[in-house]
Amino acid sequence: MISDNLENINKYNVVSSKVLDFLKSITPDTVPGHYEIDDTAYANVDIYNTRDIRDCRFEAHKKYIDIQMLLSGEERLDYVSVDGLEVSEEYNIEKDIMFFKEPKKHFDTVSLIPFKFAVLYPYEAHKPQMNIENISQMVKKVVVKIKV
Repeated sequence: MISDNLENINKYNVVSSKVLDFLKSITPDTVPGHYEIDDTAYANVDIYNTRDIRDCRFEAHKKYIDIQMLLSGEERLDYVSVDGLEVSEEYNIEKDIMFFKEPKKHFDTVSLIPFKFAVLYPYEAHKPQMNIENISQMVKKVVVKIKV
């Protein structure tokens, strides 16, 4: 997992110039919805309320790398390698998602704030949309999906 501020994303060489241009063009005023970036990437901009940690689950994808970045609000995101995790919901090929039981091994946490991104690879399970300090808040988030 890579986490940094948007101004540094070009240092990691993980995104195409079209994805980079898209990420640098969006603002907190960007309209929620689906955005096609190119033939290997798209983005979804959503607004939702963060949730209690007990109501969130670890998930992973096989076809896409995620870049998650908030446009407003704050949320907690936990992440861990999928190695050794117990599957709670088998992989859904149409939705490119599978879910895991809470890991028994150590996992890491990052706090997402506006324009701080997290790059999550298919071998990394992640648990997004969590409250910070047990307080739910409305967030606006972009998730870019890049085909692997």
